[in-house]
Amino acid sequence: MCRSSDVPVERGIYDWPTVSGDTINGIPRVDPRVRPAAWKRRMQRLVATRPGAVVHRVIAAPLDASIMKATGGRVSLALGVLPVVVLTSTGARSGQRRETPVSYFTDGDDVILMASNYGGARHPSWYHNLLAHPECEVHIGQRGGSFVARETEGAERDRLFSLAVDLYRGYAKYAQQTEGIRTIRVFRLTPGG
Repeated sequence: MCRSSDVPVERGIYDWPTVSGDTINGIPRVDPRVRPAAWKRRMQRLVATRPGAVVHRVIAAPLDASIMKATGGRVSLALGVLPVVVLTSTGARSGQRRETPVSYFTDGDDVILMASNYGGARHPSWYHNLLAHPECEVHIGQRGGSFVARETEGAERDRLFSLAVDLYRGYAKYAQQTEGIRTIRVFRLTPGG
């Protein structure tokens, strides 16, 4: 894992380190190898617990898309613990637009999303939406744009999952919780659409 001194960064939205202030279709680049501040690591450990995940899933996540939209992306209930975007996908069965706050990082010129569902036994609904309708949008406030999602597999999936664990160790706990039930899927979102 890289130390913050190894990677040129600046503080981006929610004070999360972004790579060179550059964006991908309006979304700030986030290097998962940059070690977050000590207070963020403590908050991440709290959120990675079962009670912390329940509080975030039941209270924070349902409100986050509206709060981020109302504040132009300046406020998120993720409290800077993880970088968050709002994913707009098309419902797999309903065909309705769905807005879901999800944590992300970047890899090359793509945005990476983890379908962890807090270590739950089922994939999150947005996972099924992206499989059925890969064209999506990703926003932070007014910034963002269109993307095309692709589920990763094999060595690529494993490498990206390892980077996700660098970003947030809770993903390793979620993988333990889902072992033998399901594999946490990883999506690569490429600008376009």
